[in-house]
Amino acid sequence: MNDFLAFRRMITPIIIQIIFWIGVIGVFISGIVMIATAKDTGYYGGDHWEAGQIAGGIFLMILGPLSVRIWCEILILFFRMNETLTEIKNNTKK
Repeated sequence: MNDFLAFRRMITPIIIQIIFWIGVIGVFISGIVMIATAKDTGYYGGDHWEAGQIAGGIFLMILGPLSVRIWCEILILFFRMNETLTEIKNNTKK
């Protein structure tokens, strides 16, 4: 508890994991919404499907979680670097 109150123990990596799962769920919901709303109600009457929007929804559901994962890993990398530098600092004091 002392490390937590003195900001030596970071809670942000745990929060980043939660943000990752929220991001993945958001990406999947966005992809499903894109696919579900792909029906064209424009000039031709409304029985046509927008293939580009369907493909975009599929690509979003495939590449979106990967992008969210890369972004979260970059954020966690900064905290791992901090932990490693703290360990090096503590070891060089001895």
